[in-house]
Amino acid sequence: MNTLQLMVIAVGAAAVLGMGVGAFLGPNMAKESARRLQLVRFRHSENATDKVEAQLKKAVAARKPKQHRIAGSGSRAEALALRLHRTGMGWTSTQYVYFSTGLTLFIALVVYLKSGVPLIALGVGAVVGLGLPHMLVGYFIKKRVTSFTNKFPDAIELLVRGLRSGLPVTETLGIVSSEVPGPVGEEFKMVNERIKIGKTMDDALQDTAERLGTPEFQFFCITLAIQRETGGNLAETLSNLADLLRKRAQMKLKIRAMSSESKASAYIIGALPFIVFVLIYWVNPGYITKFFVDERLIVAGLGGLVWMSIGAFIMARMINFEI
Repeated sequence: MNTLQLMVIAVGAAAVLGMGVGAFLGPNMAKESARRLQLVRFRHSENATDKVEAQLKKAVAARKPKQHRIAGSGSRAEALALRLHRTGMGWTSTQYVYFSTGLTLFIALVVYLKSGVPLIALGVGAVVGLGLPHMLVGYFIKKRVTSFTNKFPDAIELLVRGLRSGLPVTETLGIVSSEVPGPVGEEFKMVNERIKIGKTMDDALQDTAERLGTPEFQFFCITLAIQRETGGNLAETLSNLADLLRKRAQMKLKIRAMSSESKASAYIIGALPFIVFVLIYWVNPGYITKFFVDERLIVAGLGGLVWMSIGAFIMARMINFEI
């Protein structure tokens, strides 16, 4: 068999393995059972607390229209534009495509000049050219979301102080947009601008929540919606929400500390084969280039990548904690 046939067989085996893993994973039966028991409890319980929780869930569900569509679900171009917007860097989809294409061609050319194998060069170029920009965008999204989450309780406290001083909610939103720096001020400024052009506050906040994709801001929107449905002291409700978000951030830090050792081990184990490959290539290029020529070594290398991917997937599942 030639190199192309071996690569097709390896890709097919990896795809079959991935489909098998996805089929056996399935939904979490414990969570599904808990959800069904909760629905039964809300439907038949005579407890006042359960009845109040059921009414609140109905109020939250009534906020979204029947034809609600998730932001970024229309097309791949829309999803890419949403991801780029979440970075806060002002990048456009055209710039992203040009950068990915140029990086792919550059890496493919470098690998081809070193190895002389066009298929391997094209594959490495596609992986690096498509994967590196995606990881870079994800890094900036995570950085901006972390900054937003850290400052968001302070913004809610500022809202509480404005409400307790007698200002309306729309006025306090404008104060937050001008007083709080960083992503929080930018997002609240956009909310305030949508309200000025005629959108309702609920719609403006929901649009921002969908674009941000953070549960903290969604909690904020749900809190305002529930307060409008049930009434009560909005300042006190938002103060409790700010305290809850701070405790949630503390729990995330504890989980990060508990899983840091496992993450470090996964990074070291995953990077060590590639580091050794590069070092040996630097010392003795003729020895390593056999991996691009000898069919047996190509099969061994592809098999090693498949098993490393399986190990990385298992380790990622082991250290993934939900809050």
